[in-house]
Amino acid sequence: MQRRAKTVLWIGVLLAVAAAAAWWQRAPITVALMTRQVNAMTAAADPLAALPDGLHVGLCGAGSPFPDDQRSGPCTAVVAGRRLFIFDAGSGAGRNIARMRLNAGQIEALFLTHYHSDHIDGLGELMLQRWIQRTSKEPLPVHGPAGLEKVLEGFNDAYTLDKGYRTAHHGAAVAPSEGFGGTPRTFELPAATGRKVLLAEPDLEIVAFAVDHGPVHPAVGYRIRYKDRSLVISGDTRKSAAVARESQGVDLLLHEALSPQLLAILGQGFSQAGRPSLAKVMHDVVNYHTTPEEAAEIARAAGVKALVFNHIVPPLPLSGLDPAFLQRAATIYTGPLRIGVDGDWITLAAGSTSVGMGKRP
Repeated sequence: MQRRAKTVLWIGVLLAVAAAAAWWQRAPITVALMTRQVNAMTAAADPLAALPDGLHVGLCGAGSPFPDDQRSGPCTAVVAGRRLFIFDAGSGAGRNIARMRLNAGQIEALFLTHYHSDHIDGLGELMLQRWIQRTSKEPLPVHGPAGLEKVLEGFNDAYTLDKGYRTAHHGAAVAPSEGFGGTPRTFELPAATGRKVLLAEPDLEIVAFAVDHGPVHPAVGYRIRYKDRSLVISGDTRKSAAVARESQGVDLLLHEALSPQLLAILGQGFSQAGRPSLAKVMHDVVNYHTTPEEAAEIARAAGVKALVFNHIVPPLPLSGLDPAFLQRAATIYTGPLRIGVDGDWITLAAGSTSVGMGKRP
């Protein structure tokens, strides 16, 4: 018994010594860990090269204007083969793109759904990151409906001084002034069809289509096809026949979702707190968004292979709120369904019918 007590004592002493040594050496240990992480993040000059051929969808922002620890402003990264496109640029977009180990310098183009602030308030930072990481001599092509020129002019003007600072500091080889900012690629949708093909290649097609987010007009969604895989991004909209039409048979429907029941709790709280303006906003926003159940009805009728919710309203800080948010959505649409969070990664491999959901590999 005495021998066992001595053994336990010596083990305790050794553990204490090891803990003390680790404490005193914490700086070099953490630097070594940081170095390993940095090496892992920067090991590939082309982070898209290791991805299987297909259509990949990353949520670089699954949230809304609400502050949300799990979801930044709206942003979707779409990798078609080895080409990177971004849809919307909400706050946090540039940082989340980096967190997903994507290279902003590889962004070929940005597509905007509409000009509500939460869809564009990360635009300046995103354009800056793309400019520097690409050492680009051409501004970022930005596609969007009418009004785009005014939006881009504002961001380009706001960042003009910063452009000068960075070119002066880093030199024109790293920050060529002619590559700064964005160039508008404004499109109009034909009234007869409400849709327009923006990019048409044998293996890649991007289509914009009108949605109903009134009084916000114009507002659009996007349909993307790469080889035999396809995706629809609803944008912000009421339940829309156009989304239903474009979603027929697609592999993935990425649809916005708002819970009137949970939002009403916020509205009541603001009202009781003597903040009637915010209470009214909580009431007003319900009529130009889609509930999870309505989106599930679209997904079921269209025969989509998977449904992912984004632009989540309101925030869901507790996992127990997920069923309250979904209501009957999971019984209406019985395929793969996910409430998106920042960093989610969906893989639609070419030549397959599989839908892989998880995090960036």
